[in-house]
Amino acid sequence: MEHEFTAQIRQILASEFGKDSNTVYEVSPLMQYLNIKTRSATRGSKARGSFANLYAVYVLVEDYLRNNFDKRKDYSDYEGAKFTDLYQRQRELPFGSRLQNHALNSRMNEEFRKYFPQVEYVPILRNLKTNRYWINENLLRIAVGRKKYNIANSIIAVIDKYIETKREAFTRFIETSERLKGVEAEGDSQVEDFIMGLLASNVDARVFEIVSYAVLK
Repeated sequence: MEHEFTAQIRQILASEFGKDSNTVYEVSPLMQYLNIKTRSATRGSKARGSFANLYAVYVLVEDYLRNNFDKRKDYSDYEGAKFTDLYQRQRELPFGSRLQNHALNSRMNEEFRKYFPQVEYVPILRNLKTNRYWINENLLRIAVGRKKYNIANSIIAVIDKYIETKREAFTRFIETSERLKGVEAEGDSQVEDFIMGLLASNVDARVFEIVSYAVLK
């Protein structure tokens, strides 16, 4: 699947893996999953933001990197991240204040399996007795020929870029809403161009609905 944000993902991978970046993407189901989940980046809110599943991955990879497991070989001995810490961190992230626990507990893994039924691993590992969590390191370590890469930093970079893009879209929504308040004071041609632009297919759905209602009214 290729969409507008795919270029950003490929650029991030290229900056870290150079000539091997395309291969890293092609052999990484987790990176391809991020590509699927970020397709709404430049489409306003017509497509869901998918923050719950993305943030479930984000907070676990963040925990992985915080403990320097990308440079170590003992992640399998790690006691795991606490659910309460992961859940709190999710809700601290932009657009995450109302997220529930479903993605961490099962939803993200279920959706991943739907897209990649042939992959033997799921991204999130959980110990039901201790309620501790891990990111599946098998999906972070990528082999390209004889080279071994770890995509943990790239995962964080991709999701950070997605957050930035969505925040910019939200800012544009606020700015557009403010302009709508005083649009009648502008010239007829300017008003027409402005309104027609807000009815384009890639405009934030909330703006589209407001303008459509106003025109019908």
